[in-house]
Amino acid sequence: MKTVLITGGSRGIGAEMVRCFSRAGYRTAFLYRENRSAAEAVAAETEAIAMQADLASGQEILRAAKAVCNLFGDAPDVLINNAAVAGMRLFTDITDDEWERFLSINLSAPFRLTRALLPDMIRRKSGCILNVSSIWGQVGASCEVHYSATKAGLIGLTRALAKEVGPSGVRVNCIAPGVIDTDMNAALTPEEIHALCEETPLCRLGRPEEVAAAALFLAGPGGSFITGQILGVNGGFVI
Repeated sequence: MKTVLITGGSRGIGAEMVRCFSRAGYRTAFLYRENRSAAEAVAAETEAIAMQADLASGQEILRAAKAVCNLFGDAPDVLINNAAVAGMRLFTDITDDEWERFLSINLSAPFRLTRALLPDMIRRKSGCILNVSSIWGQVGASCEVHYSATKAGLIGLTRALAKEVGPSGVRVNCIAPGVIDTDMNAALTPEEIHALCEETPLCRLGRPEEVAAAALFLAGPGGSFITGQILGVNGGFVI
């Protein structure tokens, strides 16, 4: 049975990925930060294993990586770095603490968790790493410099690591969702959502299950000759 670890699995795109991979027969574990009731609900629904971890802490990441390896008996076949924080703020109002928080969760956490699990993937010469970036990591978003910058960094990490570990049989790809109907976008006004839909050729917001389906494809046999790629699940949004 294939195994998968998904970060940020208690809500939104991450929760839908937990459902999707569980239905596909993967033995699934996911990390969540603080919403225990939501995590327990997803775990009960899917029979996945929920593990609490603060991804802003390097020690917590190492603890979670060891726990997952103990659970599965090895590093997971698939690692999905999905957890992220988002927010809108004028560039000149971004504090040092906010900048560091976005860096630590959106970029440093995927780096640290991948670094912890990668040696076992290299040893067995197989593994799939999927990083969840954003269309704003590709084109930038006004008043979201800290978010856009960290998501752009994740794209660079993906492309560089794919070249480095390809000879070891490990694939590394990135999904860049467009505007998806999750609570991360709940702060948008109806007017802002309408404007974003008008900019999207398919004229609507994306659904979490559409991003999850892309992840399942990249992780499975259909993606076996795909690495170092950025897959835009964005309804045709021009980049």
